[in-house]
Amino acid sequence: MDPWPLRRLVLRTPRLELRPDDDAGLLELAELAGRGIHPPGDMPFIVPFTDKAPGELELGVVQYNWRQRAELGPAKWTISFLVRHQGRVIGTQGLTGEEFAITREVRTGSWLGQDHQGQGLGTEMRAAVLAFAFDHLGAVQAQSEAFADNAASRAVSRRLGYRENGTKLVARRGQQATEIGLRLPAAEFVRPDWTLEVEGLDACRELLGA
Repeated sequence: MDPWPLRRLVLRTPRLELRPDDDAGLLELAELAGRGIHPPGDMPFIVPFTDKAPGELELGVVQYNWRQRAELGPAKWTISFLVRHQGRVIGTQGLTGEEFAITREVRTGSWLGQDHQGQGLGTEMRAAVLAFAFDHLGAVQAQSEAFADNAASRAVSRRLGYRENGTKLVARRGQQATEIGLRLPAAEFVRPDWTLEVEGLDACRELLGA
């Protein structure tokens, strides 16, 4: 038995390749984060990790992904896909399931380096993990969240068919902010005009409760 079958999992779209994180790729991702994810005045994340000092930020990115990897199992898992474009890491796309064998629900979360934003890549990589979840894992619903002032993330969600599913008030950088819930049943997924290529899934199914 392969003790870590996720190392062979690959998702491919017309422009992107998504693979679960590996240590060499995480170092590239950490360097990318250090170059900037969003303007300093914005904060798209509930945990403001990008406010950390240089050095601490990069270490935090690596440690967060190690932690997700170490805790992965059928009851709760997060696959942190490293997203590559033309061979370079440009961001990360997360896919999470809790008691997936029962709930058949997933959550998504992602970020792109600033140099790679505004080119439709964020939509493409989210569409990739949604197609993977719905068509290959058997998910029936996806959830996500975005702050009310995160227009780019909400636009991606609308393009893919999500509907707003309530709001809640949260603390962000010591101030009140509105977080919008987003829900996408499998039947309402606005599919891209390309077909996702998947390799290496069969060996991962037991680990993911799928």
